[in-house]
Amino acid sequence: MPGHPSHLRADARDNRQRILDAAREAFATRGLGVPMAAVARRAGVGMATLYRRFPSRESLITEVFADELTVCASMVDEALADPDPWHGFRAAIEKVCAMQVTDRGFTEAFLTAFPEAVDYERARTRVEEGFGEVVRRAKAAGRLRADFAMADLMLLLKANCAIATGPEEEAAAASRRLVAYLLQSFRAEHAEPLPPAPPLTLDKLISPPAR
Repeated sequence: MPGHPSHLRADARDNRQRILDAAREAFATRGLGVPMAAVARRAGVGMATLYRRFPSRESLITEVFADELTVCASMVDEALADPDPWHGFRAAIEKVCAMQVTDRGFTEAFLTAFPEAVDYERARTRVEEGFGEVVRRAKAAGRLRADFAMADLMLLLKANCAIATGPEEEAAAASRRLVAYLLQSFRAEHAEPLPPAPPLTLDKLISPPAR
């Protein structure tokens, strides 16, 4: 179809790829608020070229993070395919939190609404629903505490996201430690009663894209 990357001239495809690579690096280190002009400079193209390829910030963000969202969905699929429900749950948590540390923009993109990007929204819903099933399986196996709520996942992601803002090597070590602590607290063995879960849901955390 017109405008699809496979139909672009070689130079236009190169420009498009340079923009995506530059945006991916900028979003990973500086978050989604990085100015579009900074992305253009990093890519070595003019603003007109950037907007010709990506007419809005939203279109650039969703294109950049489409692959990461696919990877996230595959992590959930792997967890569901794991014959050990607890191992699947634990592995999914560890991998997603590791992604947060290496790519600062991923969490922002995951928690930003892009109503016009239908495929992106569909993929995010798939991740959310899939992880809900991962949780259900781990509880049914008696390995995950019965009072674990999706709000606990939101708490973990928010805490880990705060850690991820530090220097990468330190952030990675801190994240692994935090995740290990929390995974121990998630286990059903010797679980003690907790205060009620806060009313945190993915829908409540998702915000409109920054302009």
